[in-house]
Formats: sequence, structure tokens, C-alpha cells
Amino acid sequence: MEKIDKLDRQILNIVCKNARIPFKEVAEVCGVSRAAIHQRVQRMTDTNVITGSGYQINPKSLGYNTCTYIGVVLERGSMYKDVVPEFEKIPEIVECHFTTGPYTMLIKLYATDNEHLMELLNTKIQEIPGVTNTETLISLRQSVRREIPICRDEFED
Repeated sequence: MEKIDKLDRQILNIVCKNARIPFKEVAEVCGVSRAAIHQRVQRMTDTNVITGSGYQINPKSLGYNTCTYIGVVLERGSMYKDVVPEFEKIPEIVECHFTTGPYTMLIKLYATDNEHLMELLNTKIQEIPGVTNTETLISLRQSVRREIPICRDEFED
């Protein structure tokens, strides 16, 4: 794992709140040159410390009013490698995790409404070979959304 020092953490704290902030402003806050910030961000990108940047889109603004988590049980756990490509064909699925516990997989999807959700379940997800059972949990409201903590005492140098 890439070694992250205090300056890296300071940079991450700033850019995770606003990925579009100019490096000049980050440099001013951190007390280093713009070139140093650019080099640090590039290194963290190259080593997969930073894995993306961009806009976060509100699904409701596009008509996706139902956020759902679905626990999926497969005939055999090893079938996940065949099921994942089928999930990738369903654009409403935004996350897929291979898990421990009562479900083989956990997926997150957005539907326009409950009827759309039922259609996705009945005609797409439950029709995938190997899927034996699903349990659907509808999110009523997202109360917390954030990145993992960047600065924690036990990680300090």
C-alpha cells in the first residue's frame, strides 16, 4: 500500500470536498508550490489512492426516485463471476458487492418508481441463471453520504 504522509492527507481532505478546486488554491492552503500539488495528486492517482473524480448526480433529478438494496442468493457462490456480467448489462444497478452473510451478493440500484423496480426484479434480476432468491430493501432517505475519514489519529505519522 502506498505510504500517505501528512501533506497527502491534507491534499486529499481538500480535493475530496471539491475535485475541481484549482491546484493553486490547494497549494496556498498547504503552503507548497502548485507543481508539488500536481505531482502529489498525479502520484496518488497513479498508485490508486485517488480512484476517480467528477460530478455526483442526484438520481432524483433524472427521475430515479427509488433507491434499493437487493440481497441476492446464488445457487453456488462461485457463480458470481457469471452473474456480475449480467448485472453490468442492467444500467440501473450502480453497485455490486460479493459478500459474506445471508446473501451471496448485494446490489444497489435506482428505479423510477416501485413498478419499475418490480419490472427489474421480475424480468431481469430474477431471470439471471444462478439467482435463486432476492430480498429487497427500499431506502426511504439517505441520511449520510461521505468519503472515508482521511485523517485519523492512528494513521498520523
